[in-house]
Amino acid sequence: MAQWEKLRQLESVYLTQVDELYDGDAFPMDVRHYLAHWIEGQDWDRAARDHDVAMVLFQVLLENLDIQHSRFVQGGESFLLQHNIRRFKHSFQRYQEEPYNLANIIQWFLAKEKEILQNAELAEQVQLLQVQQNPMETDSQRNIERKMADLKNKVQCMEHTVKCLEEQQDEFDFKYQTHNMEGTTNAAEKTEQMKVLQALLNRLDASRKSMLSGMGMLLDGAEELLCVLVREELVQWQRRQQKACIGAPDSTCLDQLEKWFTTEAECLFQVRKFLKKLEELMGKVTYEHDPVKKQKPALQKRVDSLLTSLLKSAFVVETQPSMPQGKGPLVLRTNVQFSVKTRFLVKFPELNHAMKVNVSMDREAPLVKGYRRFNVLGTNSKALNMAESMSGGMVADFRHLTLKEQKSGGGGKGIHDLSLSVTEELHIINFNTEFLLHDMSVSLETSSLPVVIISNSSQQQSAWASILWFNMLCLEPKNLLFFANCPAATWPQLGELLSWQFLSSTTRGLESNQLDMIAHKLFGKQQSYDACKISWTKFSKENVPNTNFTFWVWFDGILFMVKSHLENLWKDGSIMGFVSKGKEKTLLKKKRRGTFLLRFSESIRDGGITFSWVDYSLTGEPDVRSVQPFTKVDLGQIPFHEIIRNFQILEEENVPENPLLFLYPDTPKVEAFGKYYTEKSGADSQYIKYIKTKLVFVSKEAAPES
Repeated sequence: MAQWEKLRQLESVYLTQVDELYDGDAFPMDVRHYLAHWIEGQDWDRAARDHDVAMVLFQVLLENLDIQHSRFVQGGESFLLQHNIRRFKHSFQRYQEEPYNLANIIQWFLAKEKEILQNAELAEQVQLLQVQQNPMETDSQRNIERKMADLKNKVQCMEHTVKCLEEQQDEFDFKYQTHNMEGTTNAAEKTEQMKVLQALLNRLDASRKSMLSGMGMLLDGAEELLCVLVREELVQWQRRQQKACIGAPDSTCLDQLEKWFTTEAECLFQVRKFLKKLEELMGKVTYEHDPVKKQKPALQKRVDSLLTSLLKSAFVVETQPSMPQGKGPLVLRTNVQFSVKTRFLVKFPELNHAMKVNVSMDREAPLVKGYRRFNVLGTNSKALNMAESMSGGMVADFRHLTLKEQKSGGGGKGIHDLSLSVTEELHIINFNTEFLLHDMSVSLETSSLPVVIISNSSQQQSAWASILWFNMLCLEPKNLLFFANCPAATWPQLGELLSWQFLSSTTRGLESNQLDMIAHKLFGKQQSYDACKISWTKFSKENVPNTNFTFWVWFDGILFMVKSHLENLWKDGSIMGFVSKGKEKTLLKKKRRGTFLLRFSESIRDGGITFSWVDYSLTGEPDVRSVQPFTKVDLGQIPFHEIIRNFQILEEENVPENPLLFLYPDTPKVEAFGKYYTEKSGADSQYIKYIKTKLVFVSKEAAPES
């Protein structure tokens, strides 16, 4: 949680301290509040020491105030808020010449806030007599933080060592020059001076060797940390992002990775400065078997290699390509705008607006006959900047790109004669930029996850199925021929994916009994479904037995119906949904008369929902009955809870009766659905006319089943 948010949640005694802190005019509380996330994401300590960094942050601060003012204007906020923001910006202009003074002020306020928080937390800990660890921090994160602190400490020690070495060399150089200028003729005195000089040189040589050895050890630690960041943490984030694209509730926040990448980059650039200083010192004083002359090139090559690897890995796609009204990310349509955001995880303020990102398409397109090619249109070049990110990250946010298919006489030429449908054809969007800082130049490239490009909205459902299947199973994001040899999915993989679809659309996933019904539909009755596998063809191409639609079309139709018409009933658990007819009868036969449940139809292509209830004969035999399913067309005319409320059947005496009394297992109907009812009911209901014309009224002996 951000520091400012923590402060706002404190008890009144501590909030009073915050009020007192911001009582003056040095730094307005309004600015602190509206720019909280950005302010806390900047290195004000560094800005207070570095004029160039301070100037960049000063300019970005003014930009953010302009942006906040625009938000107030667009949002119709009060004139007073608009006026205050303009006044604060004008007030900050006095730091134009010395922006580091403003950085010092902000740093001081943040430190004072931290003191208030620490005092509040300490009081709470004393009260509870225990110190609770942050449950979100993993062992891996703690290990990285420990290694990062160790690396920073070594760099600080090395900085001190370099200063000591320079002083040592200055002492030797001074005495050596003095010896040469005096030019004594006394042999004994000359010999004694030479002994002193030799001792100083030996000490200087030992210090150089020690420093070079320490630098090698420092780079060992940096390399170990780099491997953890790039091969573990970044890879895990990429997989989380891949899963989040298809509905998984995984965090894709990059702030922690950015902090680690930036810290390591700062340390490695410091090492480059140390090496440059060594070269400068060697230019003034060198000697036979000078260790700097021998070891410095290898160390330079190593630190540059580590930095290059870090920088190349730090350029990522933060938000994958998506259309505003799309079914999900990674499905794009020609001539329809889409957005995508890149981010550079090494956040140096001096790079703000300095690195231009260019967009291109299918640089490594597969040689497949008929494979389509596309041009990227719109503003396809943009500078990385800190103003477009709420967290102050270095991002290039492309919001108005479109794709247009190249005319190539019926598709590209290639050596592979594969049969891929349009929605199985995968494409990659590429991004490149140039890093240039402190005499270091590195070309950076990154790319999106594979996208499916359609030309008609009717292809969305099939395209989304391809995106789901690819990101569920493929760990090689550049495998554009994935569907040429498509692997099967295990049931645990598919079941989790299906649950994510409901979770991401409605905030409620599928329960184990609902997943069991779907597994039974796909694989038949099994002791365990864990070893069962389903092919891509069975998932999205082959029709379900005795129907004219595939499993995916059926499932996605239900999902769309729930999202559009039944979301509240689904979220509060009123809809059992995925339950077979056989299971339904088993459940209801054990319940009292009038108990009913809601389930999805297995025979309607675009989604249908029905209800079944139990009645008892004069001899006490249970009789489970259903009505024909209601489709999204019906639900577009009348809410489902009103259908349940007003539904009736006719007794033999033509007396209408609502047989739905208790929602399974035993919740009174009005308790389950009453909160959704309109004020009027019965003949006064606005829906009763529709119910009379659309619903089938049946006798007890002839209630139809779905």
